[in-house]
Amino acid sequence: MDLLALADFNLVARHGGFGRAARAAERPKATLSRRVAELERSLDLRLFERGGRTLKLTEEGRALFERTGALLTELDETAAAIASGGARPRGKLRISAPLLFAQTAMGKLAAGFVLEHPEVRLEVTTEDRAVDMIEEGYDLVIRVNPDVDESLIGRIFMHDRLVVVASPHLDRPAPDVPVAAVTRGPSDRTLVWDIASPTGRTCMTIDPVLSLSSLVMVRDAVLAGVGVGRLPVSLVGQDLRDGTLVHWGDIDAPEVALWALYPSRRLLSARVSAFLDYLRRAFPNGAPEELAAFMAR
Repeated sequence: MDLLALADFNLVARHGGFGRAARAAERPKATLSRRVAELERSLDLRLFERGGRTLKLTEEGRALFERTGALLTELDETAAAIASGGARPRGKLRISAPLLFAQTAMGKLAAGFVLEHPEVRLEVTTEDRAVDMIEEGYDLVIRVNPDVDESLIGRIFMHDRLVVVASPHLDRPAPDVPVAAVTRGPSDRTLVWDIASPTGRTCMTIDPVLSLSSLVMVRDAVLAGVGVGRLPVSLVGQDLRDGTLVHWGDIDAPEVALWALYPSRRLLSARVSAFLDYLRRAFPNGAPEELAAFMAR
């Protein structure tokens, strides 16, 4: 495949027409049209639907544009970095982060990163679902205990754990009496939480009196004294230190791990490398107490 023809195809697709692409690149419109036509012949595919005044990508053209656009950008950036003798972060960086991390920490992280790297244009979206990084054009995603994906590589930058907390004004019931609880997500029946405490493992029967869709709301309701909550240390660490919440025990479950992931098929850009380094410096030990302190600052 002719790499230059592919670059011209991406230029036309990005600008939505031969005329606009020609003006943006200051190149003859006829040259771009000829190069795209040559690419279509070499692939034996029609990449654009050509109308009277409109130019629209075909399904095959859209797939080619989505798959090759980021790769060509990475090649350009790599060549520019080598030519300049360094790899200074610049350009657009798209990150997807889970709701809780985005609400509690991502604003401060993003602001600090952009102040340190003013040539980067950072875009952060909040998604709890497993986004398709390649198809949706993300450079990096932050995920909690992600499923194994051979197309992605990354690193753990934060460990967390779940604890049971309550207002200091909430009395502990007898062991066989359900305790009022605030849960995340809908619940319509009594549940049991496995608790690990210094005195051993126990089962806590709960009565979910309030169901909320985010852990931040759960924390607020627990602070108000509605019931106990099962929350990450990073979210309630400051409350435990201040005494506005008390610790009833740890959830008997594996630790929570926050991962920073990126596609293994792509070159690791200077932007992604810089953000990974920024995460490492923000949370050098990857402890939940570091995240709690970061949010409290």
